[in-house]
Amino acid sequence: MVTVKLYVEGGGDFKKLQSQCRQGFRTFLEKAGFKGHMPRIVSCGGRREAYDRFNTACRSKEEISLLLIDSEEFVSSNVSPWNHLSNRSGDGFTKPSNATDDQCHLMVVCMESWFLADRVALHKFFGQGFNANALPQNSNIEFISKKDVYDGLQNATSHCKPKAPYGKGEHSFKILGLINPTKVCAVSPWAKRFLDALKIFINS
Repeated sequence: MVTVKLYVEGGGDFKKLQSQCRQGFRTFLEKAGFKGHMPRIVSCGGRREAYDRFNTACRSKEEISLLLIDSEEFVSSNVSPWNHLSNRSGDGFTKPSNATDDQCHLMVVCMESWFLADRVALHKFFGQGFNANALPQNSNIEFISKKDVYDGLQNATSHCKPKAPYGKGEHSFKILGLINPTKVCAVSPWAKRFLDALKIFINS
């Protein structure tokens, strides 16, 4: 079976957070049906580091490599992910010569957007004081701005006890491991695209 490496944005510069990042994605993917057939998850910290490590891996040609990073902005489902990353101000990530569109995947608009697809899991995680009505009400989670996603999570959890209001480092990857991938794919075409492509690569 072919070795698949998944280079993901997330985890910062701290080993503990990088470990939580890997565990969060591992649990999410296991629930999506990949248990026993998992890619090797590489927590890369920032998006530039994720791209650079993916680029290096593509040149080595030792295994199949996939890139998964936030889009940061709205992106149409029919746009090439490489075009988005190449044209986005601050990125300029060009497609490696031997890479394909199917190796590049976007969390639209950010990983936390996926959380909005499973409000039951959010309520379960934060418990007493969680206010789902404070979350963005747009059912199309890929067209909620990053600011509105973060503001919504902060507002919905501002009175939770004993947990503190949502914090990316403290909570994000724990929540990732709780949410239902089926619910995410139902409202996020980009998430479904990622899992469908990963399945093909894993089984190739």
